[in-house]
Amino acid sequence: MIRMGTICVASQTPLIQFAKNQFEMPDPGTVDVSKLVEGVDYKLSPGGVSRMLYPLLTHMKQSGFIDGSSWISLNPLAPSRALFKGMNRNHVALSPEILKGYGLIKEDLWYLFHGLQKNRPSLCGFWQDEYIDFTFMNRRFSELAYTLHRQENFDGFYIHDFQLLPMGSMLNIPEPKIFRWHIPFGRMDLPTSWHRFLLHYLEKYDAVVVSSRRYMEELRNFGYEGPAYHLYPYIDPSNYSHPTSEEVQALRSRFDIEEDDKVILTVARMDPLKAQDRAILAVKRVLKEFPKTKLLLVGNGSFSSSKGGIGLSKADAWRQRLKDCADRLHLTDNVIFAGYMGEKDLCAAYALSDLFVLPSVREGFGLVVVEEWLYKKPVIVSTSAGIADLIKNGENGLTFDPDDIEGFASKITEVLRNRNDFAELLGKNGFKTAPLCHIDAGVKKEAEILSNYLGGAD
Repeated sequence: MIRMGTICVASQTPLIQFAKNQFEMPDPGTVDVSKLVEGVDYKLSPGGVSRMLYPLLTHMKQSGFIDGSSWISLNPLAPSRALFKGMNRNHVALSPEILKGYGLIKEDLWYLFHGLQKNRPSLCGFWQDEYIDFTFMNRRFSELAYTLHRQENFDGFYIHDFQLLPMGSMLNIPEPKIFRWHIPFGRMDLPTSWHRFLLHYLEKYDAVVVSSRRYMEELRNFGYEGPAYHLYPYIDPSNYSHPTSEEVQALRSRFDIEEDDKVILTVARMDPLKAQDRAILAVKRVLKEFPKTKLLLVGNGSFSSSKGGIGLSKADAWRQRLKDCADRLHLTDNVIFAGYMGEKDLCAAYALSDLFVLPSVREGFGLVVVEEWLYKKPVIVSTSAGIADLIKNGENGLTFDPDDIEGFASKITEVLRNRNDFAELLGKNGFKTAPLCHIDAGVKKEAEILSNYLGGAD
């Protein structure tokens, strides 16, 4: 069996967000999260990266591929060290001033990599003063990785997402480093003046992993010649329950959803790139044929916009814009802002929905589609999402141009009109497609990739 000893992973977003800074000086040492109360003292982050990393590390440990792991993440309100279900969590905290500067650059990079730099004329990235704060954050991560490495002698490092790209150039060690790029990658989105800098950072890694075939092609066309792989993100289906009829009814009652309402569901953080406004505009047109339609918007701010995270305000601003849009279109009774949902309620939302839509103008992948497939429900997905790779139009889902509201609305209407045949077929075939993004397939591919660089034969 190919196996390795210990691995260090790093991601901006932590698995656990703490409710408040309850760990005052002196340093409390390693905090055992099992002694805290979920929903009161902490909650699990809804972000896709952290929720994918957790089952990966769990399954690799259970299968014997690794002996253990340490996870580094940004977490201003957390203790410096925490233990959660046998895994070591190590947290980086920054001063409010540095956190603000880091957040500004992180957002600029986010918009740049999503092809929206034209909407941000002030964006100049590497040449902004705040880039010092962005570099400092990466330095803090790298210093902590060095410290842990001296203690635990890692076999390798697995660095996740664009925020931590500079870590590869800062970890000047012989042990291999793998970088996982989770957001869209398109060479035409990037100013030519940035190409040399980004290639320099990417080439500091032993391998790069992207989330779709499309992004792999773009990476090669961009000029990256090193080892690269495409690997679909994944979920652990055992974490998703099938709710009882009472649980579904409780959710209906909570949001005044009647039995004969058509429920269109989308699950995403409050962010302009998630394009919930396009879903609202489409629903306005759908109401002409299906007047009892409800759009259920599940999601709140991300770690970046939370008060316990970076503290950016974009989630609140976007939510207000969506509410203003619904009010302007006289859809106050048709658009439900559900906010954050825990696992139990989220599973009930998937189960009660008639249709799931992913309207994002850009989307690294879109694991929420795979989650809905577990419930055999039809999905309509933006062509700008990475998961569109897996959609066969008319077989396991439908795709649409996010800029074509009329086309989007017509596809929603088509599914609702044919709920008992076409919609059911889409849902069943989606269910058959979902295993491509299940944890078993993901861990197998991860193990194949990582063992090329980090492993050794027993």
